[in-house]
Amino acid sequence: MIKRNYRTIIYALASLVLVFGVFSFGTYIGYSRRPEIEKVLSLANKETQVETSADFDAFWKVWNTLNDKSLYTKKISDQERVWGAAQGLASSLGDPYTVFFPPEENILFKEEIQGSFGGIGAEVAIKSDILTIVTPLKNTPAQKAGVRAGDKILKINSVDTNGMTVEKAISLIRGPENSVVTLTILRTGERQTREFKITRATIDVPVIDTEVRNDGIFIIKFYSFSENSAQLFRDAIKQFIDSGYHKMVIDMRGNPGGYLDSAVNIGSWFIDEGKTIVTEDFGISRDMEIYRSYGPRLFTDKLQLVVLVDKGSASASEILAGALREHGVATIIGEQTFGKGSVQELIPITPTTSLKVTVAKWLIPNGLSISDAGLTPDIKVPMTNADFDAKRDPQMDKAIEVLQAKP
Repeated sequence: MIKRNYRTIIYALASLVLVFGVFSFGTYIGYSRRPEIEKVLSLANKETQVETSADFDAFWKVWNTLNDKSLYTKKISDQERVWGAAQGLASSLGDPYTVFFPPEENILFKEEIQGSFGGIGAEVAIKSDILTIVTPLKNTPAQKAGVRAGDKILKINSVDTNGMTVEKAISLIRGPENSVVTLTILRTGERQTREFKITRATIDVPVIDTEVRNDGIFIIKFYSFSENSAQLFRDAIKQFIDSGYHKMVIDMRGNPGGYLDSAVNIGSWFIDEGKTIVTEDFGISRDMEIYRSYGPRLFTDKLQLVVLVDKGSASASEILAGALREHGVATIIGEQTFGKGSVQELIPITPTTSLKVTVAKWLIPNGLSISDAGLTPDIKVPMTNADFDAKRDPQMDKAIEVLQAKP
């Protein structure tokens, strides 16, 4: 009887051990296979009001694997990894103008849009996935060194630019005044790269120059749409009216754009009140917004106007040129424009970071999206490398020829 009870106890204990073992094994398997987010012991601001069906387990698995395996995991803080993830999220849209700015790049970007900055004086952008010179600004180190609109930047100080954001490129190009930056450039139509060593300087963005020719043609060289460009353009218009001329060239070659309001204000002096100058297309997020001429139109049909553009003409300069042509005010001469016709909004994300996001695209009055291909001139006149080297200007020559042929 005692032996039987002993066996019963042994069997019971063995069963308990087996059950506990199975439970423990199951617990271990369940614990090891728990969602990756649960392996993160502490996470600030985890809650979100956004509903999504996306599976974030892969993100957290990458996060945890980097913590466990990466040779470099101690060289970067968790917060810096979050900034990197935010940059990746912004770039996933495939839009080169939608960019997340971590603290350091956020400071650089805010300095850039203030209008006076240190660097080489060249507007850069991503075109066909390649870092490209939109235009070198007038009388800047970049222009004096021989950099041209359309030049492709392959390296900055030996750093490959493949996959580089515009903001990262700007941070590399900038530096202390009188220091040197080296750009490796591939020019359209050439197979060999060129190397430019450029001495940095403080850059003040120019706006307008005027020229009163003896043959009755008035030229406005318009370099940028800054905060005060509308007033400066008004002064130039007054000079034109006082001259008694009726033939004008607005030279917007190399004008990278700027303030939309400036383009609308300037267009209003040439286009009948109430006529469309540009439309902002926000997609499905909100209704289109139409910007119309404020009027009153200052010039009658007697005005003969040519607008010069090239591959360095972008953004607001494309808007103004497109509106003047579509309303029958101007003839466009030159080269295909850059094609930067989208609207970005700068949104603070944290006290030290921000997100520049594309919220709309610009349509000229005929409904054409500037971003799709830019503007095609009415009269195409290329500017070749030989023209640059010989200091010839066949585009301006053509504009003068067209105006001189008119009574």
